[in-house]
Amino acid sequence: MLAFLSQNLPTIIIGLILATAVVLILVKLIRDRKNGSSCNCGCGCKDCPSSAVCHKK
Repeated sequence: MLAFLSQNLPTIIIGLILATAVVLILVKLIRDRKNGSSCNCGCGCKDCPSSAVCHKK
């Protein structure tokens, strides 16, 4: 078991870093969605047909 870990340690570390990044991104997206700021298109919402979905009142 120790031989497997020592041979694959860089792959395991990179995998853990990537998994952590994905989890942090998902947490941020979920928090933004709950707070009502899920519209990140960067354009003005004046003429946007989806503005009612992005900015619920």
